[in-house]
Amino acid sequence: MPVDAASIDLPASPGVYLFKTNEGRVLYVGKATRLNERIRSYFATNPDRQMIPELVSRSDDVECIVTTTPQEALILERQLIREHKPRFNSMLKDDKSYPYLVLTAEEFPRIMYTRHPPKKAHRWGPFPNAGAAKQVMQLLRRHFGIRDCKELLPQGCLAMHIGLCTGPCINAEGYNEQVSMVKKILNGEATELLEELGEKMDECSGKMMFERAAYYRDQIRSIRTTIGQHVVSSKLYRDCDAIGFAEQGDLAALIVLHADEGVVKGQEVWPYVHRGDIGETVSHFISEHYVNRRPPRLLLTPTPLLDGLQEWLDERRGSAVEVRTPVRGDMVTLRTLADQNAEIQVSRLSNKSSGSLEQRAADEAALLLGSEQMNHVVCFDMAQLQGDERVGASVVMRHGRPAKKEYRTYIVKGDAMDDLRMMKEVIERWLKRQEEWPDLLLLDGGQTHLDIIRKLLKEHGVQDRFELAALAKREETLFREEKEPIVLDRRGRVFVHARDEAHRFVNTFHRKRRKKSRLGDPLENVLGLGAKKLQTLIRHFGGRQGISNSSIEDLKTVPGIGPSLADRIHEALHR
Repeated sequence: MPVDAASIDLPASPGVYLFKTNEGRVLYVGKATRLNERIRSYFATNPDRQMIPELVSRSDDVECIVTTTPQEALILERQLIREHKPRFNSMLKDDKSYPYLVLTAEEFPRIMYTRHPPKKAHRWGPFPNAGAAKQVMQLLRRHFGIRDCKELLPQGCLAMHIGLCTGPCINAEGYNEQVSMVKKILNGEATELLEELGEKMDECSGKMMFERAAYYRDQIRSIRTTIGQHVVSSKLYRDCDAIGFAEQGDLAALIVLHADEGVVKGQEVWPYVHRGDIGETVSHFISEHYVNRRPPRLLLTPTPLLDGLQEWLDERRGSAVEVRTPVRGDMVTLRTLADQNAEIQVSRLSNKSSGSLEQRAADEAALLLGSEQMNHVVCFDMAQLQGDERVGASVVMRHGRPAKKEYRTYIVKGDAMDDLRMMKEVIERWLKRQEEWPDLLLLDGGQTHLDIIRKLLKEHGVQDRFELAALAKREETLFREEKEPIVLDRRGRVFVHARDEAHRFVNTFHRKRRKKSRLGDPLENVLGLGAKKLQTLIRHFGGRQGISNSSIEDLKTVPGIGPSLADRIHEALHR
């Protein structure tokens, strides 16, 4: 039964409130200076946010936690959002780990981007976002030739042939020197490295060793290219974050600029920040932003922090964090740059929200379902032909547009032969790997699909994290949880687009699988030849053509390939 404001004891104190279901699942966490006034506003005739009617209709109770001060409520709200991940809290609920760059501990270290760095490897991070980490990795590969391949191939790899890798698998000379330079750059020792290389260049030039001097000159240029993004002259900016804020209409944006060694290394953008008092918004953001990362030595903010945050930042860092709100001097440069970036981002958000046909379509879809937003839709579809090559696929729509980099394909591993059980298996695998929840999970199917997947979501305890719907193919009817089906008109074009895109994508993948199956791989069904032994063969003979040209005696010389297996491989290749 929906919650009734009259039945709740509402204190006039500061604190935190939780909208909950009968099962105790938290749907929304908020804070207030006066709990009674804030909670009653949710039951007003004309609520100030679109998601409120949906939230109230789904809630069975509102729990209040009184605090001594509004600042305590702010900190408690952050902790509860992080703990419960409520569906209706749109700001900063993503708790995925942050990206790192890693140099492995192998004989010839390789560079890699990962959110889960190995313990024994050299690692740098966390980076502000995946794009920043990948950009640095690409620059280092391009200018220093550090390998990123998982296996050393005797004939070299494509990256070596196009100049992105120095090819230590063929010639290791000088490779470790390049790796040492990369480590110094990533450790923030670029200035010292440039001085060291400059001295070596001058020394070689003085000794008439012009070829070696040119080598050091090129290295200096590469380092300057790698680190030369928005150079800030002041050395005050070692291990520094500057926070910028801007708002436009109903939209707002917070920017964090990360600076070290006099260089702005990246920025992180948080759009659609809840509006209100700027000081409270910035403090709320800081309390969220540094939960999973170490605060910097120096933090530049647009407004002073609320009480209690300075001590919390010091505790998170393990030493004092210098927090400043500069109004003059060198520090204003970086703070101004942060605000300028925030203004650019909020302007883009405004144009995206009002001017884009795709965004308008997403907004219309949200109105159709009574949701606050429909900016992130994931749609699943399945394909098979009489049990042959059973596959599934998911497509993603962001702000009404296909986000093709986020498309995924799945090969059904179980013995399911019908679409329902196949879809259940695939979505269960998706749930286990998911780091960010969508606004809507859309199924290509009808009421039966909806019922099966709704039960699966309940088993995993995520039924309240996002909307669930199924779209039938012919009637263009959208089935929803515990609501009447909707026959879609133009307002539902985002759903139809997502369903059609999922259908196209999964069928393309299915055709490729069937074609590959028909062509066949003679080594695929050789008894005793698994993936690891096949990789050993490929490395030993330099590729599949080398395996095909080998004799039985050649095959027997490969580690792990006994006489019987060698006979079976040779027979499969020459039958």
